[in-house]
Amino acid sequence: MEVKVINHSIAKHYLTILRDKTTNPDEFRKATNKLSGLLITEATREINLNEKKIDTPLAPYIGSEVSVGSVAVPVLRAGLGLLEGVQNILPNLTVGYIGIQRNEETSNPEDYYSKLPNLIERDIYVLEPMLATGGSLNFAISKIKEAGGTNISAICVVSSPEGIKKIENEHPDIKLFTASIDEGLDDNWYIVPGLGDMGDRLFGTL
Repeated sequence: MEVKVINHSIAKHYLTILRDKTTNPDEFRKATNKLSGLLITEATREINLNEKKIDTPLAPYIGSEVSVGSVAVPVLRAGLGLLEGVQNILPNLTVGYIGIQRNEETSNPEDYYSKLPNLIERDIYVLEPMLATGGSLNFAISKIKEAGGTNISAICVVSSPEGIKKIENEHPDIKLFTASIDEGLDDNWYIVPGLGDMGDRLFGTL
């Protein structure tokens, strides 16, 4: 599995805002939006292009356009925080959603909502901000593959070594883009140093 850490000064700036416990929800959302734009820009660095003949005000020109449609799949609810930044960058984007919760009896992840567009021959970006144990992301990728998705990239803000290992074992064919690989997980399965509960901080439900 290809793992890419976004080593960009501006990404580090926005990640610090997200980590700061004093950042209010409004500023947290703005920083998430900016950082997700940087992450998706790196993830699409080698996206396929077609030539496009156009005319500038001065002369003919052979430019480029994205050759295939892309699909963003935020994992609810925290993944919604990454969506706007991705939509601002990617042309021809459609959006699917996967809602995942943990079964109280088995502790296994299960979907409570799933709505996916056509995934055949599409570049697919799974938006899962916090890659902790890897359980939710693993489940989401499996659902996407069941629906016919193949060219899959995961977009994460912060990742743990444990989560990366889980995804690498289960889905070695995907690509993973993250702003940071943190130290690991604490006894409550939170990423350390991390940034807390991404969904709660995005939506002010602390």
